[in-house]
Amino acid sequence: MPRPRRRFKIRYSRLSRDIQIATQPVNNIPPQDLRVFVHAARQASFAAAAQELGTSPAYVSKRIGLLERTLKAKLFHRSTRRTLLTERGEVTLAWAQRVLDAYDQVDSTLEESQREIRGALRIASSSGLGRNHVAPALSELVKLHPALEIDLEILDRSVNLVDEEFDIDIRVGDLREPHLVPHHLAHGRRILCASPEYIRHRGAPESVADLARHSCLLIRERNETYGRWSLQGPDGTRNIRVNAALTSNHGDVIRRWSVEGHGIMLRSYWDVAESFQRGDLVQVLNKFWQPADVWAVTKIRSENSARTRLCIRHLRSRLASGPFALATPGEMR
Repeated sequence: MPRPRRRFKIRYSRLSRDIQIATQPVNNIPPQDLRVFVHAARQASFAAAAQELGTSPAYVSKRIGLLERTLKAKLFHRSTRRTLLTERGEVTLAWAQRVLDAYDQVDSTLEESQREIRGALRIASSSGLGRNHVAPALSELVKLHPALEIDLEILDRSVNLVDEEFDIDIRVGDLREPHLVPHHLAHGRRILCASPEYIRHRGAPESVADLARHSCLLIRERNETYGRWSLQGPDGTRNIRVNAALTSNHGDVIRRWSVEGHGIMLRSYWDVAESFQRGDLVQVLNKFWQPADVWAVTKIRSENSARTRLCIRHLRSRLASGPFALATPGEMR
């Protein structure tokens, strides 16, 4: 049909111009050399980059040497322990990633327009986020793309994408592994809350320091330091050690205990929004919160998969709007 082909040609032309602009300074550098450089920069090691790429350290060193000669700049400080970027290397990394993104976008457009997206994706997510938001969004995705095969594991623990062979980890909080690739899905924050029954019996804390004398409910979050809450407030970040009345490794258990009046918990707003509406929970210390954005994390080797990109785009869209969207506090809307 002529109209879809015409729309595709317009989109492809725009992407081609992006590539020409991005590669204009040194258009004789092979994209593969840029990929080798990006891997080495993220891993801070030629040997680790070689392992990730399935090649040898000598090959990585050779390609980066050629890139440095082409750019007439030293990109790495080399030592026996670490391989760190120079100042010029940091600038080059940002530029290289933009170039590769442009190439990948063209590849994605060609691939996704010429054939049906198919294949398997193994995805991990935490319990509340996975069951209530990720799972229904993935159900919708498979209906739109029936050739996809989704394996979703609900895990309230950290996962190792490489060793456990996951393609995507949907997580709340900051990325701590420098060798992985983060894709931002949604903004979020954790807030302090308790049941009206608890407030009647124990009173509401009037300051962050008051939390030390209250019963708190702790979950061993994937990225949370156990027994210590780091909170953002009007005067910056406050770190407070809290006493646990009850602990669990499952978020639903903690929420239930809080509703039953056992103590104060720190939970993502989207996880307790319905409890607020029913009156089961109320927020305490309203001016204090914890950043808790939602990310899709991928391995470097899988970030260019068409089905991975498709899944991440779909999750980003559905977590932002529609029946599976994450509720956010009014000041974040």
